[in-house]
Amino acid sequence: MHWLLGRQLGSMGGSMPIRPETQDQSRSPMSKAVAEVREHWPDLSTYERFEYGVSLVITALIGAVIVVAVVHLTARIGMLLVFGLADPLDHTAFQTIFGLILTVLIAVEFNHSLVSVLERRNGVVQVRTVLLIALLAVVRKFIVLEVQDVPPLTLIGLAFTALALGGVYWLVRDQDRREAAQRNDTAE
Repeated sequence: MHWLLGRQLGSMGGSMPIRPETQDQSRSPMSKAVAEVREHWPDLSTYERFEYGVSLVITALIGAVIVVAVVHLTARIGMLLVFGLADPLDHTAFQTIFGLILTVLIAVEFNHSLVSVLERRNGVVQVRTVLLIALLAVVRKFIVLEVQDVPPLTLIGLAFTALALGGVYWLVRDQDRREAAQRNDTAE
């Protein structure tokens, strides 16, 4: 909090200096990632440059879609509630609203996985992230589904898909924990 006051005082002619380390902390992770890539750009292979460029374009496009979706979602929910066109306690309205919200969350999670590629934390999209996105999509399907209109085999298939994705996610997470424990043991 004092760094914010120092920055405000500094801009008003006060004598409190802005510490250089706080300036670096105020930068977003994305801008830090871009600065790091600029620094290492000559060392990157052609494919790594291509991968970074594609990830950057896709991230920007998905970000734009997310912004439009959030604006549309906010306007739609606002209109429904303000004009009383839908009762939020109505089962169908609830399904529609939460289906839209989960769709935006899926897009945000997908964009987050691409940002981690841009930040060079991972060279490729993580399996765990893909599994979480798939689980979110299955959960969204369960929420928007009209159970009485769906054949029982479809419900069984979706349930089996959710269980399988959850099981694979658990296995991947467990493997990641074991690998982290091994790295900690060898580091000590």
